[in-house]
Amino acid sequence: MRTLYATVAILLMTGSTVLSAATYKGQKIYIESCKECHGGGQEFAASKKQRVWERLMAKKGEKLAEIHTSSKKAQHSWDYFKSRDFTKDAKHIEDFVVEYAADSGNVPACN
Repeated sequence: MRTLYATVAILLMTGSTVLSAATYKGQKIYIESCKECHGGGQEFAASKKQRVWERLMAKKGEKLAEIHTSSKKAQHSWDYFKSRDFTKDAKHIEDFVVEYAADSGNVPACN
């Protein structure tokens, strides 16, 4: 029985480390690619609820890319949103914005 509890505890710790690593990657991508236009990550992520972010980031961020590529104000970001880099980064960005969404109760450590 102790072995079972130890195994479950190890699996939970490993799983939480993997999840936070993706969230951290998303925060890093946000800072490098989005902060210039959208400001601090905390304000940006908290601008919407988790469910809204999940919808925007579905299908590798298709809707978020569409919003940017249809806006003249975001013209300088069109290449990124049409690139393979964005589709690769989308899962990490989603992890970040959902983790720190308005209704999550979480606050990122720093921007």
